[in-house]
Amino acid sequence: MMNKKILYWSIVVALAGFLFGFDTIVISGAEQDIQEVWGTEGFFHSFFIMSMALWGTVIGAMFGGIPTDKLGRKKTLFIIGVLYLFSALGSGLAMDPYSFSFFRFIGGIGVGASTIAAPIYVAEIAPAKFRGRLVAIYQFNIVFGILIAFVSNLLINSYVEHNAWRWMLGIEALPALIYVILVIGVPQSPRWLYLIKKNKEKAKTVLKQIDAHTNCEAIFNEMKQASSTQSMNNKVWSKRYTRVILLVFFIAFFNQLSGINAFLYYANRIFERAGLSENASFLSGIGVGIVNLIFTLLGMVLIDKMGRKFLMYIGSLGYIISLALVSCAFAFEWQGVFVSIFLFVFIAAHAIGQGAVIWVFISEVFPTQHRAIGQAIGTSTHWVLAALITLFTGPLLAMFENPYPVFLFFTLMMVIQLIWVFKFMPETKGKSLEDLSEELLD
Repeated sequence: MMNKKILYWSIVVALAGFLFGFDTIVISGAEQDIQEVWGTEGFFHSFFIMSMALWGTVIGAMFGGIPTDKLGRKKTLFIIGVLYLFSALGSGLAMDPYSFSFFRFIGGIGVGASTIAAPIYVAEIAPAKFRGRLVAIYQFNIVFGILIAFVSNLLINSYVEHNAWRWMLGIEALPALIYVILVIGVPQSPRWLYLIKKNKEKAKTVLKQIDAHTNCEAIFNEMKQASSTQSMNNKVWSKRYTRVILLVFFIAFFNQLSGINAFLYYANRIFERAGLSENASFLSGIGVGIVNLIFTLLGMVLIDKMGRKFLMYIGSLGYIISLALVSCAFAFEWQGVFVSIFLFVFIAAHAIGQGAVIWVFISEVFPTQHRAIGQAIGTSTHWVLAALITLFTGPLLAMFENPYPVFLFFTLMMVIQLIWVFKFMPETKGKSLEDLSEELLD
């Protein structure tokens, strides 16, 4: 039976994922209004308006491991909440594209850092048999945030006549404030306290807070034994860590080469290119959010039963079929409803596969001493590619009269992902973090 305190703390920490999802997608409903207000065009619009938050995310992902280790998982999560709050208020009140870009950049730093600190925290407090679904709560909150952003954009677009885009962006301040308050109440990670801060008594206090009957000494001995084995080579950039570095690199690489961020950031434009009206595009965006949520829940149910690798197989096949059909739909000019259906299948494939697996997998494969930097390697790869793809998708969609080559490219990448999963990806379900470290490093 799952410990209620661990479940509650996991949900609170995973609210960082809700803000991640909301912050990422809210721009899709506002960007065309911003373009009209400030006259941003082409590369300027793609860089300063659309991708600036993602460049902040790259910085947050690259350097978020430092405060996660130095200050601790909890303090870092609190700082992330403050960054989200500051960004939401600033973006909604911005008076020009440059100040707008600055505040979006700040929010992006919060997103990038959250993809390190939140999955690590949950992975370190979760028992092995529930770790997959508990870490996947973070992904669930991402897609829930995406859905709420689509709904929020539709409602504000329908009922606010002037400066609707400001309300779309500024409303995020409310959940950000709630998150900041709630995260104050979670404890520090006992693994971080014991292995990194060397504070055995505080670690014991947290373990007893989780379960009064916990055998703390047995847990400490297991941590210490794994730590001493791992310390044989303490440099993460060494031959011993090559395998795990490549694992987190490629799962993040293929996540973005599916085209998921390209679609989510330009959802309204893509639906309109498929022949849907503006209101139908907003409604289709909500449909995307609902499908994403349902299949993320399914992935959460299956991840600890069927395993990470099984879900990646399902997701890869779904990607290939749906993206090939989207390419055909644009190439042969099928009706807009067909494109919508195929894109819904694409979202379902992402949600049950890469979406459910990526943050769980990256948080599992590195030992505690290097978990933050390992998470940073994976998330940096993810967000650098997300920023580049978002930056160039707009110009590419404008360049091609018919965008089918863009989706054909993503289809090919997913064929390669399927081969990578088959040949190189290990199964990690049901194993303790210490056992995984020994297995993958050996």
